[in-house]
Amino acid sequence: MAMKIRLARGGSKKRPHYAIVATDSRMPRDGRFLEKLGTYNPLLPRDSEDRIKMDMERVQYWLGQGAQPTDRVTRFLEAAGVKEKTERANLKKGEPGKNAKDRAEKRAAREAAAAEAANAPAETTDETALDASEATSGTESP
Repeated sequence: MAMKIRLARGGSKKRPHYAIVATDSRMPRDGRFLEKLGTYNPLLPRDSEDRIKMDMERVQYWLGQGAQPTDRVTRFLEAAGVKEKTERANLKKGEPGKNAKDRAEKRAAREAAAAEAANAPAETTDETALDASEATSGTESP
């Protein structure tokens, strides 16, 4: 039997409450379980003592029996100091999407063009200055 230590959802709509359970991996998420090991209430503040409660003795027993914790339960166990922290690789997850990359490239091109325009000396000759002043005054010189 492939054993898992995982979360079983309870609570009403938009008010989740989870039970940490030891179950056969073939059972449904909220279905039959062998033992309730604790609770998790994500609505409580992170520093609250009641947010995560686990019977560590029973968790150790099930880990000894070969039960595999899910990712979320593994994080709980790491925070409690029961399991060693493992390196996680979210290779694609932290990478920006295609549209975000395109926007970043366009923004970088605009900033580079603006910086180049600001650094280029504004050279005006006397003729262009005269032409500009005539255009604004509305009079022509003979």
